[in-house]
Amino acid sequence: MGIPLEMRDAWVNKRNGFLIASPVEEQKILNARNCTNEGVRAGFRAASIACVASAVPTLVAVRLIPWAKRNLNYTAQALIISAASIAAYFITADKTILECARRNSRLEDALRHQR
Repeated sequence: MGIPLEMRDAWVNKRNGFLIASPVEEQKILNARNCTNEGVRAGFRAASIACVASAVPTLVAVRLIPWAKRNLNYTAQALIISAASIAAYFITADKTILECARRNSRLEDALRHQR
């Protein structure tokens, strides 16, 4: 089982094609990678804050409120906390990546009009 050698070699060689990227394309790729890294960092930071901000009230409620004590088992608590963290991560990462891409686009337009 697995991938046949010929097919694997074709995929590997496809990545290292005979086309050479121009400096402008390389800069765009670098900018996209930087935007992605920036989005991941901001998303992780937001997810960490959301995790603490949702965990504290959830765990306090489970111990103090009779309804929550009866109805929220460990799985429900984990789902509440993780849903908040996941939502915060993806929303923040998406906004950060879009803002960075918009900033790069404005910079490219400014440089293009400056010439």
